[in-house]
Amino acid sequence: MLKDAYDKMLWSFLAVTLVALAIVLLGHETGAGAGKSSAGLDKALERQMAYQARINLLHKLYGPVESLAQAGNLQAALFKLDELARLYPQEAHGSILKGEIQHRMGALEEAVACYVEGVRLNGDYVDAKSPLSRRAEIQKVADDGLREIGGKARANPGNRTLAASLKNVNYLRSRLAGGCE
Repeated sequence: MLKDAYDKMLWSFLAVTLVALAIVLLGHETGAGAGKSSAGLDKALERQMAYQARINLLHKLYGPVESLAQAGNLQAALFKLDELARLYPQEAHGSILKGEIQHRMGALEEAVACYVEGVRLNGDYVDAKSPLSRRAEIQKVADDGLREIGGKARANPGNRTLAASLKNVNYLRSRLAGGCE
């Protein structure tokens, strides 16, 4: 096998090549793992930045509506919400605000329906840790709905509208209790 200097040189070159290949492969795997965790951190940071930008955009878009509602001009706030709903039909924040305004106006069944729509579009509104959380307001509407709509539904068991409203109330209660879709 190792007959002369040429064979010894070839075998040494082969051994060095195998060692170098092993180092490169093991070093690349370690580098790839580090790259993956770095990429994961970048993705998490990217998601957090996008979430913060979304929250800022919502405050900018819906700020005038909230100002109108706080000033007591609820009809104008609803009108502005309708305009925004045409521009952003799948945005949950508008539904949540509409539910809040309708609850203040005494339209409980409509408020419950709006809150359900908003929570179905974005569950962050029932998450206590979320900056978008409206958990206390949703809890109040669900409690009021259970008391008022539940009482009406028991008094009129054949009324499908009340049954649907009670189903919405129960959906909100389920989500508040930690249930999912």
